[in-house]
Amino acid sequence: MILFLLAYLGGVLTIVSPCILPVIPFVLARADKPFLRNGLPMLVGMSLAFAVVATLASVAGGWVVSANQYGRAAALVLLALFGLTLVLPELADRLMRPLVAVGARLSQSADQPGKDSLVAPFVLGIATGFLWAPCAGPVLGLILTGAALQGANAGTALLLLVYAAGAATSLALALLVGGRVFAAMKRSIGAGEWIRRGVGVAVLAAVVAISLGLDTGFLTNLSVGGTTSLEQALLDRLHPNAKTAMTGPSMQAKPAGGAASDLMVEDLDPSLAGAQQWLNSPPLTFEGLKGKVVLVDFWTYSCINCLRSIPYVRAWAEKYRDRGLVVIGVHAPEFAFERNVDNVKNAVASLKIGYPVAIDNDYKIWRSFENQYWPAHYFIDANGKVRHHHFGEGEYAESERVIQTLLSEAGNKNVPSDIVAVKGSGAEAASDGAEVQSHETYVGYDRSENFVSPGGVVKDEGHVYAAGEPQLNDWSLTGNWTVGPERAQLNEPGGSIIYRFHARDLHLVLGPASESASIRFRITIDGKPPGAAHGMDSDADGNGVVTTQRLYQLIRTPDAVTDHTFEIRFLDAGVQAYAFTFG
Repeated sequence: MILFLLAYLGGVLTIVSPCILPVIPFVLARADKPFLRNGLPMLVGMSLAFAVVATLASVAGGWVVSANQYGRAAALVLLALFGLTLVLPELADRLMRPLVAVGARLSQSADQPGKDSLVAPFVLGIATGFLWAPCAGPVLGLILTGAALQGANAGTALLLLVYAAGAATSLALALLVGGRVFAAMKRSIGAGEWIRRGVGVAVLAAVVAISLGLDTGFLTNLSVGGTTSLEQALLDRLHPNAKTAMTGPSMQAKPAGGAASDLMVEDLDPSLAGAQQWLNSPPLTFEGLKGKVVLVDFWTYSCINCLRSIPYVRAWAEKYRDRGLVVIGVHAPEFAFERNVDNVKNAVASLKIGYPVAIDNDYKIWRSFENQYWPAHYFIDANGKVRHHHFGEGEYAESERVIQTLLSEAGNKNVPSDIVAVKGSGAEAASDGAEVQSHETYVGYDRSENFVSPGGVVKDEGHVYAAGEPQLNDWSLTGNWTVGPERAQLNEPGGSIIYRFHARDLHLVLGPASESASIRFRITIDGKPPGAAHGMDSDADGNGVVTTQRLYQLIRTPDAVTDHTFEIRFLDAGVQAYAFTFG
């Protein structure tokens, strides 16, 4: 019950949050009309549109973003027509008939005594809901994140409805108060037509601001300062561990299964249902795999820990394929670009993965295993029971012994007893773990730390940053960047990222803002070209190009590991930076 109460309060707080400001003119446009026949239908329509878009977002993930972009564009057109009919209904009717005529009838119907239509405010409410849904604040973000992790269900839908009811309540109060103000003004000065035109101008201004993206930039600076802290307090109450729910171990986690000679059945009932797509195979089920030993590997293609474990998984798949082992890679994305199936296909081809890969963009397989880590290996016997698991890198010999034990249990008489010798290259090479003193660092503000550019991070808007004075594991930006929750994007050429690190290898997850772009860069280490310390994605002079969204290996130090200052300067605008990893 407390969860629903906090969701309702989070909705109520949207009245003073930046993303609700563009909606206010649309609500007040009917503030002088009877609430039950105008304000209430509009709020119902707005809440319904919001709930539908938000529910689709929780269920469908990536594709609903594109769908809602079309809905948002359509809403802007409808609301612009509405604003135009408020300002110049006759001119609008002549210039844009029949669409403007429809908009005029919708907006003018409330002016005809006894002929109030419930349809007009309801339709306008739906249009307003499309604008509200994409930016409704961190409490809503938590609900949608929870839905992505735990699955869309009746509880999630009810939470979204409660949140929408809270926001509708605050808007209803504004509408009722606004109605009294409007009525008083009409009685005192008879300025109804000027009020109508003034509201129309406000509507059109809001449409222009939204279409230019000013509603999430400029309006943020105009919002009440305390709103963010209030919402964040609610966020902490709703889910205190939200920031770490999807974070895997940076290097290696202690396996929870027993020794290979004493493998107990684990209390899991996993399923392979719900994959968006299968690569290298038709859809598989555990029921159809009975009699086979199955290794399920949860991975994502920009994760350095996953990349370093893949050579072993690939070797096991080849070595034991004819002896009853089926390896299944479950690709569960960490970053938004990893939801793109074409990106995953390219990664599968580049990594020479020939075993089946399930695209788990909705985390349905992830949830059925109750998993929380990348990489994670689950070992399933011939009866379909989970017998062992291992999280993170390392202990590969033990994992292979588990495979051999389960194959022998299944009746295979010719199971090899040797352990594969794997030597990865490039980003797949094993980490020099004893020397690594730098840890995974996210560039987006949701999970960033140790950022030392003067003034700190300016969220979600372009800002010119200057280099700080980084100590070990500190980093900074220079140039004009827009830092978002997941990544930072360079707005002008010449910007750079500086990091003080201690490791053999330095990697950075990068991508171009547009699919066909190529972003040139140049790296230095301690102010000089890297020479022999360059990684596989840079040359000895430090030059390289960002062409796709992936992990780039930029430094591999051949000498003794010590502290170094790394800088990558981009010669072109448009690069997106996500996270540093080390090895």
